[in-house]
Amino acid sequence: MTPTTEEIGAYIAAAGKAAWEVPGLEANAPQREIKTVGIIGAGTMGGGIAMNFATAGYNVKIVETTQEALDRGLKVVRGNYQRSSDKGRFPQEEVEARMGRFEGCLEIAALAECDLVIEAVFENMDLKRTIFTELDRVMKKGAILATNTSALNIDEIAGMTNRPEDVIGLHFFSPANVMKLLEIVRAKHTADDVVATSMALAAKINKVAALVGVCPGFVGNRILFTRQIQANKLLAKGLMPWDVDAALNSFGFKMGPFQMSDLAGLDIGWSKGATTDNPIRDMLCEMDRRGQKTQAGFYDYDENRRPIPSKVTAGIIKNVTGAEESTMSPDEIIEICIYPMINEAVKILEENKAQRPSDIDVVWLNGYGWPADKGGPMFYGDMVGAQAVLDRMEVLGAEDPDFAPAETLRKLAASGGKFTDIDTGGLKV
Repeated sequence: MTPTTEEIGAYIAAAGKAAWEVPGLEANAPQREIKTVGIIGAGTMGGGIAMNFATAGYNVKIVETTQEALDRGLKVVRGNYQRSSDKGRFPQEEVEARMGRFEGCLEIAALAECDLVIEAVFENMDLKRTIFTELDRVMKKGAILATNTSALNIDEIAGMTNRPEDVIGLHFFSPANVMKLLEIVRAKHTADDVVATSMALAAKINKVAALVGVCPGFVGNRILFTRQIQANKLLAKGLMPWDVDAALNSFGFKMGPFQMSDLAGLDIGWSKGATTDNPIRDMLCEMDRRGQKTQAGFYDYDENRRPIPSKVTAGIIKNVTGAEESTMSPDEIIEICIYPMINEAVKILEENKAQRPSDIDVVWLNGYGWPADKGGPMFYGDMVGAQAVLDRMEVLGAEDPDFAPAETLRKLAASGGKFTDIDTGGLKV
């Protein structure tokens, strides 16, 4: 039976409320006092993260390696605030008040007295290890040391310090000053009061928080990776990016996997001459087709950034895969891309890396544009039924063992159980 709009809305509201509840953490658990926040990196992520705190009234120290980069970052922040003011969201004096809470710095040591510091540099483990070694050396006792990594091992990052209990993941989503989700990643040694403080801070800066555990990609990106892998496999079978995206658009996503890749930039994690596990992407980048920013990626773009199916990309796909162009029904594309997400979510629960199934839905509704009328991956799994998901995963798992059905999925199909009722004991580190 298809749930009503009211039933879906009630589920989403209850899921959002439950996400704030951390079993084992008392409602009045002690918290650390946060007055001054340090941000390492004034780029797109760092600047956006800093805006959340300045908007909420916190003093912010932001660090860059050069004065030029610092000035550029603060100019972008001011521009963002100014546009909001110009649209009437707050008066001009509020722009000045918010900017007045910023202090630009050129050394990490300048953050020594901050109560919370968030590292927001690019995804490179060696760089993050170096930064956390330095933070351990300079930061005052009791400061919370956070990383904005979207996928890297926070236990390894925390291991660079002599205070792993102070280290936590605060994974903001881009643009960080707009997106509502904050994945709070509890590492192996993270102290209870650091978790409690981080959850409370999320509310103060007007975010929707979900507490998750350490695993590659955490909850959101780990599930996203499975969708991207299957989307890439469809290209290898002769489908075009616009076929896949159109199916996901019809499902309710504003952006399909290849539209999203073009927006983010195809050269993330790529360098000239590199050979990765995605040769289509490699070839596009070598041709300087790196996404919207170069007006060409999987799609061609006009001056209004409108995506246009590209004959160049079609030729590259045929050249790389050797596959003749083929077709597939939108429903089958959706199953191939969406059902593995549900299966991976079940594996995350089996590994105790999420507190509850509804938290996974909160992550995808607030961080990845999951269509609200389908409630989230777990809720949607109940809409289609475990048996349908299992049938598809049996086929995909036979092609690739990484997509083998989760054991709990098999049990749900056998018993007629619901994804949203899965209880594996909550988050464990």
